[in-house]
Amino acid sequence: MRLDRPIGILLLLWPTLWALWIAAEGMPRIGVLLVFVLGVVLMRSAGCVINDYADRAIDPHVSRTRERPIASGRVEPNEALKLFAALCVAAFMLVLFMNSLTIMLSFVGVALAAIYPFTKRHTYLPQVFLGAAFGWAVPMAFAAQLGEVPQAAWLIFIATVLWATAYDTIYAMVDRDDDIKIGVKSTAILFGELDRVIIGVIQALLLLTLLVVGVQLKLGGFFYLGLLVATGLAVQQQRLIKNRDRDLCFKAFLDNNWFGMAIFVGLLLEYGI
Repeated sequence: MRLDRPIGILLLLWPTLWALWIAAEGMPRIGVLLVFVLGVVLMRSAGCVINDYADRAIDPHVSRTRERPIASGRVEPNEALKLFAALCVAAFMLVLFMNSLTIMLSFVGVALAAIYPFTKRHTYLPQVFLGAAFGWAVPMAFAAQLGEVPQAAWLIFIATVLWATAYDTIYAMVDRDDDIKIGVKSTAILFGELDRVIIGVIQALLLLTLLVVGVQLKLGGFFYLGLLVATGLAVQQQRLIKNRDRDLCFKAFLDNNWFGMAIFVGLLLEYGI
């Protein structure tokens, strides 16, 4: 479940909180907030489990992943599947406290989480699928809070897909050499020598999409201040990945936590803490 490495929880949590704060204009219902925070932890954990199951024949050949539970033989694959099912059931029980639209949308979320780990065998775009899986919490949050999914929700969903594609491509740059050897696909391999340029373009589109959200919703200066800080962090990430050093690429990936936090703090200040 990788609860000892909460970066995945945080990267899933930030767009969920963006959506809840915008949908509720700064005052999300406590029950909805609690359900989604717990749901983020459960579904990210489920995603890690099914990812390790899907990669059980690959992870032993990658230096960064060979000590994962299934790869190292400490956990049997069927045990992992049982844990995945239990986590999904627990998350679904939480969703049952929400309205019918949110419940219906949750089935798509589970499907995306289950499909994502297998996409790296059949497409060079698993990072986009990850973005869709992480971003699906956005329309669900709007549905839970408002009972509908307005246009702004889909813009934030698109922004989340772009963001995840950028940061997970940076993450994939760490494993690119190993992935090429064992035949695993990724956007880092697809982009090749243009990786930094394309990541920069994706980051620019992400920031532009968030800017459109701000304009459409008539958000004020605090939101744009958060967006400005996030822009600076994106520039810093480009600096870190300049020479494609593995450790610096991993640091750039981790720094996306601050990117998501900057946007959320802007929203907190915008709507009043």
